[in-house]
Amino acid sequence: MPVSRDIARTYRGPRAVVRDLYAMGVREDRAIAWLMIGCLLVFLSRLPALQRAAIQTGSDFQRDAIYAFFAMMMIAPLLFYAIALVFYIVTRIVRPHATAYGARLAIFWGWLAASPLALFYGLLVGFNGLDHPGTTLVGALWFVALIWFWVSGLIETSKGT
Repeated sequence: MPVSRDIARTYRGPRAVVRDLYAMGVREDRAIAWLMIGCLLVFLSRLPALQRAAIQTGSDFQRDAIYAFFAMMMIAPLLFYAIALVFYIVTRIVRPHATAYGARLAIFWGWLAASPLALFYGLLVGFNGLDHPGTTLVGALWFVALIWFWVSGLIETSKGT
């Protein structure tokens, strides 16, 4: 099934989607692809805000975009692997059927599935700024969706067979 259709399905029922993805077997290549695509989309969501800052403050847009790209494509994936490891250890204590791949799948897929809200949030930051109530609302929705997808994925991948 196409990834875009799975992302749309995730907003209706994240556990069912993660269950289907987990049933495909351990595929690290697929998991890191989801993570990297999610990081790329979040980087793209940052560009309107960086352009707004460059116009308002006179900062160098290209330099800031390069820094943001490096942060999202090099640093963030390492942080996601570290976070997945920590949550695997915590989940393993509570639910003995948890797997490290399941913890990675849950956070990587949650990050990718929440990225459409990140794109919308980035657009609003670029247009309205950070202090606008609509921007704050969409940012909160993005955060809640990410946590919802992540926790649902952890629950699904760590339940016993």
